Amino acid sequence: MSEPASISSGIAARYATAIFELAKENKTLAKIEPNVADLSAALAESDDLRGLISSPLVSREDQQKAITAVADKMGLRPVMKDGLALMAQKRRLFVLPQLLQQLSALIAEDKGEVTADVTSAKALTKTQSDKLTKTLTASVGKDVKLNATVDESLIGGLVVKVGSKMIDTSIRSKLSSLQNAMKEVG
Repeated sequence: MSEPASISSGIAARYATAIFELAKENKTLAKIEPNVADLSAALAESDDLRGLISSPLVSREDQQKAITAVADKMGLRPVMKDGLALMAQKRRLFVLPQLLQQLSALIAEDKGEVTADVTSAKALTKTQSDKLTKTLTASVGKDVKLNATVDESLIGGLVVKVGSKMIDTSIRSKLSSLQNAMKEVG
């Protein structure tokens, strides 16, 4: 990991832990979970919001006013709103995407959940998702939440990542293994 990325990750981890602990202490942890999802979606959709958090041209005061207005408009819980305002004050809003990821992971861990990143060649049906969730839950021993994406280059099969484990049953990887085996023979 590059040094700036690890610094950003460290900053995000500290703020995520602080917000998580405060929410847990105030018994509002379940209420900030939708805030995290809503803020992540807003960040993904809005160029203006991404510009606000990353622009060095926006002053601390303007950044704080803008993020507070966004928090009010979105109906974010006070602990989230105050955390974002403090981040703006300290010029740390640029780590918001990492903060949201880490906060989401902390909440999932507290609930006894684990997230599985599933990549498939075609979108999974509801039945397939349910069956995969049950299988992974039995295998991992925790509730599993699927984060499904589609990558047509897989040709067929799945790539499943749970924590540090990865299961690759895609046709692309099988073809790649076959190609490597043929290179060794010839």
